[in-house]
Amino acid sequence: MRTLTGISVTPLSGVGTVQWYDPAVELPETTDSEAAGPESELAAFEHARDVAREELTAERERTAKRIGEAEAEVFEAHLEFLDDPQITEDVTAAVDEGSTATQAVAETFDSYVEQFEGMEGRFAERAADLRDLRDRLLRILTDSEHTDLSTLPEGTVLVAEDLTPSDTARLDPDAVVGLATVGGGRTSHSAIFARSLAIPAVVDIGNALFDVDDGTTVLVDGEAGAVVIDPDTGHDQAATATVEIKPDPVSTVDGRAIEVAANVGTIEELTPAVERGADGIGLFRTEFLFLDRETPPTEDEQYETYRAALEAFPDSRVIVRTLDVGGDKPISYLDLPDEENPFLGARGIRLSLEENTALFEAQLRALLRAAADGAGDLGVMFPMVTTVAELDRVLELVASVDNDLEREDVTHAVPELGVMVETPAAVFCAHELAERVEFLSIGTNDLTQYVMAASRGTETVTDLHDPLYPAVLRAIDRTVREGHRSDAWVGVCGEMAGEPELMTLLVGLGVDELSMSAVTIPSVKAAVAGIDSEAARALARAVLTAETRAAIRDRLQLG
Repeated sequence: MRTLTGISVTPLSGVGTVQWYDPAVELPETTDSEAAGPESELAAFEHARDVAREELTAERERTAKRIGEAEAEVFEAHLEFLDDPQITEDVTAAVDEGSTATQAVAETFDSYVEQFEGMEGRFAERAADLRDLRDRLLRILTDSEHTDLSTLPEGTVLVAEDLTPSDTARLDPDAVVGLATVGGGRTSHSAIFARSLAIPAVVDIGNALFDVDDGTTVLVDGEAGAVVIDPDTGHDQAATATVEIKPDPVSTVDGRAIEVAANVGTIEELTPAVERGADGIGLFRTEFLFLDRETPPTEDEQYETYRAALEAFPDSRVIVRTLDVGGDKPISYLDLPDEENPFLGARGIRLSLEENTALFEAQLRALLRAAADGAGDLGVMFPMVTTVAELDRVLELVASVDNDLEREDVTHAVPELGVMVETPAAVFCAHELAERVEFLSIGTNDLTQYVMAASRGTETVTDLHDPLYPAVLRAIDRTVREGHRSDAWVGVCGEMAGEPELMTLLVGLGVDELSMSAVTIPSVKAAVAGIDSEAARALARAVLTAETRAAIRDRLQLG
């Protein structure tokens, strides 16, 4: 028995048989003299781009439905690479100098992959996206067969140098019991897909993984971040013992109830949330209803979707976020502005209150109708609220829709209402906002982005996109205190909520509800059940006095 260590991606474990996967396309041995001529080679390249564009669009739609809209956005990045003028110019220049289209694509992309791999953080992880697109183009150009990862046999542990997002999105979680890769990172797109699919995964193991042969029995321990080769029975049973799924709500040791809910982005994600013991839905993203179509969803279509979510949790709360789109989430039938920095532009509630009020009112009508069905308790929260005036306008629209449905004699009810706290502005107005609604939900991903002035998509500031900075934690603390002062409950629905090692801190800060990817719910519930509230409050007080992230991590005893 031998153990290889890496980075944990999914906090699950599985035992199975190794199957190595190499997505690289074997290129034909050609020379410049064999090129058919620049015009023909460029035509072949353009054809490959057209086919790749069709494939990427189809994969985006398939991934959005199967895994989630947020995860599917990676294929937007692939499409951007496909149309990147610098890459296109470099391929064209190589063809003009006598290379075949295949040679030009391979050499150009390899050059960019090498550049990205020589960088750090998310720059390095983008190399996987470039390799993915390179291999796709080469497969089309050479008419090569591609391994169908959706048909792997049951009990497979897929092992590779690295996996691309396209590879991971096709995996069947009922067949693949684990993933292990030589490279990769926890925040790479393929890692995010693996977590969403609840596949045990460990990445960045290093070259030692190359010594593991096809057919070897291995244990992928996603909790410990390890791959155990030929595990003995005792080790196997201990490591694969699953965290108990608790279908009932949990409380701390001293009896403080903490709601542990799921984030979902599609109807298909409701069943896994139920199966993993979610107390309800803390964030139901509605963007999937509006994207990848030529016309907006009807009121009835939305109503049926919201009712399905409530029926999945008939005794629990389901919180729906109203449409949250902007310049970074284009919708073909909406005239969205092309902004230089869409994260600071017209997005979320700003769009709903301005150009798209009719769309917003239709969504509110569907939500108020669903709230009266009696299956589950509906909550509705509004994204990107930064001023009290915005919220007042929203509440006026809710009241107007309520009156309209009453006049039309349509069965309806006004649901519990809340606000997403995603900006410093919302933090500083938390008391006034909470006086007008029943709850606040802290989106720690965006809150970190705006507090630290560090875009989530900018690799050069990746280090700053961490909620464990003093400013971010103090913003969370202020929001909780101000929310409670106004008798509103406060939840967290960003990635921070799904980190079991941060549960003591969040409970100590006074958070009432946590919402996360369904795969982490059992681990979070187990962590909550072992927390003493008074000790948690003492830890939170100590953390809030820290002046640096390093000091915070030290007080939380994080490596």
